[in-house]
Order: sequence, then structure tokens, then C-alpha cells
Amino acid sequence: MSGSGAWAAAAVAAVTGGYALVSRRLAATAVSAPLVFTTAGVLIGPVGLGLLDLERDAGPVLVLAEVALALVLFSDAATIRSEEFRSGWFLPVRLLVVGLPLTIAAGGLLAWALLPGMTGWEPALVGVILAPTDASVSKAAVFAPRIPAVVRHGLNAECGLNECLVLPVFAVLLAGLPGTAASQQGATGILRDVLVLSPALGLVVGGLGGRLLRRARDRGFVTHDWRRILPLALVTLAGALAAATGGSAFVAAWVAGFVFAAAAGAGASASAVPGGEDDTLESIEHLAALLAALSFTVFGAVLLGPALAHLSWSVLGYAVLSLTVVRMLPTALALTGSRLRPATLAYTGWFGSRGLPSLVLGLLVAAEDVPGTRLMGTVIAVTVGLSVLLHGVSSVVLADRYGRWYEKAGALRPSLRERVADKPPGEHPLPEWKMW
Repeated sequence: MSGSGAWAAAAVAAVTGGYALVSRRLAATAVSAPLVFTTAGVLIGPVGLGLLDLERDAGPVLVLAEVALALVLFSDAATIRSEEFRSGWFLPVRLLVVGLPLTIAAGGLLAWALLPGMTGWEPALVGVILAPTDASVSKAAVFAPRIPAVVRHGLNAECGLNECLVLPVFAVLLAGLPGTAASQQGATGILRDVLVLSPALGLVVGGLGGRLLRRARDRGFVTHDWRRILPLALVTLAGALAAATGGSAFVAAWVAGFVFAAAAGAGASASAVPGGEDDTLESIEHLAALLAALSFTVFGAVLLGPALAHLSWSVLGYAVLSLTVVRMLPTALALTGSRLRPATLAYTGWFGSRGLPSLVLGLLVAAEDVPGTRLMGTVIAVTVGLSVLLHGVSSVVLADRYGRWYEKAGALRPSLRERVADKPPGEHPLPEWKMW
């Protein structure tokens, strides 16, 4: 390890340890973990201490970001619960089937209109990269107990699914940029590898691993500690096989996580392990959270810091519109006719936070030494950085206000107030989602 690399590692370790010591106190404040680590990254990057630089440290930076996203994809897919769709399935389905394509189209059109330096497929690529959402950026707003369960589950399910849905589109558009490594495969080869090969590898690895774990667990062959290590081995195997065969490690990791949970029952019920809840996914969730935090540090250092030095009004305007109109208008259109009240529509639309998926895909684009990637990297970095700031700062306050609004009688439509006033929770004549 070089001198600058050692100092960078020491700085990142110090920030991580310092945040760990006050994490509980900060959890209830506007200071989110992504905000802390992104700010620290800017300070140790080229515009600060100069300890991390994309040109000098591209290899380790990309490996860290890719591993973090693969672990998050596996963990998100493995922890998707059926109850997240049972009472309010319409919310994530509409956000994904209608809202996501509209968001991608709006983001691409806005980039084409507002950023004339982009040509070809570049505006569309920016729209795709900035479409997926990340619950970790606005964690308090997504997971606050006071928020209606359908909204919590809907936003969480959207975050767990949309990142995988955009990956094939990203791969095809990246192949359309002349000079990139993906362009040598061509769109047809990319589609074959991403849509067929990668899911097949994930299906085999996750399904076989889950079945073997269930049998080993039933027969008492596997220890408690090694049971939690197995998912780490499976996501590594699925991702490595996909990368080695020219596919997408991210798609393979997501499919492997989804199939693994179904085959092994990991995290699905408390009865999976005698005497308590199944914590098979605990290790991978903790490691994914740690690497995601470190990825925000790297993002702040090598992408956001340099981007701030090239900030322009058009880039800033795109970032603001991307977080507001580009997200909120498609959300409102997707939920037309759902009978959700304006406050819920606004809350759902606002908390489409951009985070780890966008920053990792942005790093992959920025690492390509082809014309146009600098402007794309700048736009993506500023948008994600602004999301980390605005969504992180507003999540606690808005979650509290929205939760209090929902708890009051005014949260119910006037026509329903009398019908539910004398009935305990769970016995309302209409599903919960129709009351807000």
C-alpha cells in the first residue's frame, strides 16, 4: 500500500469508527450516515487532502463500489417480504411498472434539453442511472414506525426492485457509447448475457445454495456462525461467475438473493431456526451496510468533490429538477386513480432518494475513458450529492409531520370518518390504503 493509500485507509477507518460511536444519537437527527460519509469523502478527496483520486485509485474504488452494490442487491432481494405487497401491492407495482419508465424518460429528455454537451445515448444513460431509488439515504422517512405500513412497504419494495430493473437498460446503453468496454460486445450480446446468462447463474447458485442450506440445517450439519457466512459465499460465487462469462454480476446477485430466500426460508419466518428467528442474512446485511457507507465516502472523494469544482447552473438545475419534477410528476401519474390523498402522493414522490445504485453506476461510467463521461459523471454526482443532503436532512422532520398528520382524524377522507370512528384498527370496512 502506498503512502497516500495508507493515509486514505486511516482516514476512512477513523470516520467509520467515529460514526459508529455516535450512530444511535445521530439516528434520530437530520445527520444521516450517507451524509456523514459523503462529506468525509469530499474532505479526503482531490479538492481536500488529496488522499483518494479516481485516476490513481480507480481499481480499488470500483471493486469496493461493485462489491457493495452486489451485496446490497442480494440482501434486498433476499429480504423482500410478501406482506410488503399484501395490503398495498398497488403502490410498488404502479411505481415500478408506470413510474419507473416515466422517470427514465423524463430524466433523459431533461438531460437532452438542459445539457447540450450530451450527445447520442448519453442523456438516456443519465436518465437510467438516476432512476433507481435508495432507502438508506432517507432511512428515517422510509422506516419510521409512524408512517403507514403500506407507504413504508411500498417505498422499501420499490427500492429493492427498481435497482435491478434498470441494470439491463444501463448495460445496453453503455454498450451504445463508442469506446467503452461494453461496446465491444454489442447490444445483442449484452442483452443475451444480462437477461439470460446472468439470471440463469443467479438462479442456479441461489436455488442450489438455499436447498443445500435447508437440508444441512435440518440435519444439524451447519453451525450457527457458518450458516451466516454462506450467503456471502453465494453472492460472491454468483457475481464472479457472471463477471467471468461476460454477464452482469449485479443481476446475478439479485436473482441469487431472491431465489436463495425462497429455497432456504432465510429470514422468512421465526420458525426457520428452532428457538428463535432466522439470522442467516445478518452477516451479509451488516457487511452490505458497511461497504455501502464506505462507498459513499469514495463517492464523495472521487466523484462529488471534483464535480463541485466543475459545477454549472445547468448541472445544478438538472439536479434540482431530477429530484423534484422528474420523480414527483411520474409518481403522481403512476398513482392516478389510487385515491391516495395529496399529502401521501407528495411524501411518496419526494422520498425517491438517489443513492448507492446511482453512484455505483456513475462510477462505472466515469471510469470509462471516453468523451462525454466527464459531464455525465458531474451531473450524476451533483444529483446524488444533493439527494444525500436534502433527503437526509428532511427525512426526520417530514416523517414526523406526515406521521402526525396520518394519526389525526383529518387523515381520513370525510366520507370515511364516521365509518371507522368506532372500529378498532384491523376492523375498518375498507383497506387501510383507501383511507389516506
